[in-house]
Amino acid sequence: MSKFFFNDRKQLINDAIEGLIISAPQGNLIKLDIDPAIRVVVRRDWDKNRVAVISGGGSGHEPAHAGFVGKGMLTAAVCGDLFASPSVDAILNAIVAVTGKHGCLLIVKNYTGDRLNFGLAAEKAKAMGLNVEMVIVADDIALPNIKQPRGIAGTVLVHKIAGFAAEAGKSLSEVYDLAQQTCNNLCSLGVAMQSCNLPGHEERKTIKPDSCELGLGIHGEPGGSIIATQNSKIIINTVVKQLQEQAGAGRFAILINNLGGVSALEMAALTKELAYSDLHNQIDYLIGPAPLVTSLDMKGFSLSLLKLNSYFEQAINAPVETLGWQKPVVFAPLPTIPYPTVAQKLTYTHSDNAQVAAYLTKITSTLINLESKLNALDAKVGDGDTGTTFAHGAQDIALKLEKHQLPLNDLSQLLLLIGERLATVMGGSSGVLMSIFFTAAGQQLHKGNKLVDALWAGLEHMKLYGGADVGDRTLIDALQPALQVWKSEGFAEAAKAALQGAKRTATMHKAGAGRSSYISQDNLVGIIDPGALAIAEVFMALVDLS
Repeated sequence: MSKFFFNDRKQLINDAIEGLIISAPQGNLIKLDIDPAIRVVVRRDWDKNRVAVISGGGSGHEPAHAGFVGKGMLTAAVCGDLFASPSVDAILNAIVAVTGKHGCLLIVKNYTGDRLNFGLAAEKAKAMGLNVEMVIVADDIALPNIKQPRGIAGTVLVHKIAGFAAEAGKSLSEVYDLAQQTCNNLCSLGVAMQSCNLPGHEERKTIKPDSCELGLGIHGEPGGSIIATQNSKIIINTVVKQLQEQAGAGRFAILINNLGGVSALEMAALTKELAYSDLHNQIDYLIGPAPLVTSLDMKGFSLSLLKLNSYFEQAINAPVETLGWQKPVVFAPLPTIPYPTVAQKLTYTHSDNAQVAAYLTKITSTLINLESKLNALDAKVGDGDTGTTFAHGAQDIALKLEKHQLPLNDLSQLLLLIGERLATVMGGSSGVLMSIFFTAAGQQLHKGNKLVDALWAGLEHMKLYGGADVGDRTLIDALQPALQVWKSEGFAEAAKAALQGAKRTATMHKAGAGRSSYISQDNLVGIIDPGALAIAEVFMALVDLS
């Protein structure tokens, strides 16, 4: 079954309409209370002193159409069932409710059900003495040889321009003419890598992996062709080429519409490709990226191209009071400002110290030799890379030691350099934590503190930024007791304390930090934390040199 949140499938549309009205930022929408089967959303402030503009159609395309009701756009929207035209009665009630002496314009997408139901409602309204006109939007260019092109996302631009004209007090014939001019200068094309699904139904057809369907309809109707790629640049260029061929020369506003299932990250990437496409020199305004006319959860997008004139430009930039409209932005290249790179590369002088070199050799070789053992432990409680992470850091320092590229005779500079290198080569949170530890310790040594006190300061900084403490089943469970004992009882006892601390992690039922914190207690008991073991093994290895 397809996956949707809803309470009662039969009430889904009513529930959604109620939620939309409740969330309208201006609090300017109301629902006509006529019959549960008649769903009409109306401007709360409407007074019939201007031409009414009504649109509608099947639900599932939110925010269309109710999301475009408000000052400057639609007067009312008539909502049908999912992907189904509203009834003649619903449309007629909407017309009668909002139409005064200035008349009413219906904006209808070019689908048979919508044409018939809106058309019959218009005729009934005319028979009642109301002045009604209807414009049909057919902006989809996916199927060039089809007699009746579909109406898709470009419909929103017709809403905008007709709504602007009506708000300005133009006559019905003027509003109709401007709406029709918009239709005549409008083209759209969509593409999807996955069709939409209907709530409570089996999942619909799938598109071949690594492919997209060009021109897939907003109700899941078949498209015009398959593109054997999901590359954003290629797809944008393919869509743009067809739109250019249809639209010809001119200045344009382009609407980039999320069909419902594309992440914001992907929509931003597609917008970037649009900025570098062959069309970029002809675009004056960008509308979106945003969900404007969606298709439930369809993994796809559409582009709509409107050829501009001075009136259209004024109309699309006029403010509105709606939930769904996106204010156009002037289309321009990426704005940048030159700025110097912030770099704090450590400057130091290479120097030799045999004793320090011996310590470093022992530490790095211990960690390198522990790689497989630590990885095996981590595989039981994490992602299996602790040994490799520590080994990468150790290998980098060992290589610099071998090449005599370390300030061995300046312990403060050495710790600062180790901190700098570990942040670069270790990766992940372990690299950052160890970098914090050694950097803070190096700074304390520079101030004249003893080594053990400097390392304790490094531990405190690690705990501050990392958020872990003793008992959280991390390397701190070995490091903290080791440093505490080192201060009072010497290094040999510190090594024992480190080992005891590491072993205690095997008895801990819950990790308070790191990836192990997401593991159930049954999977932790009896397993030593690999980071704590690494610390203990290093301390034990250094005992003979201390």
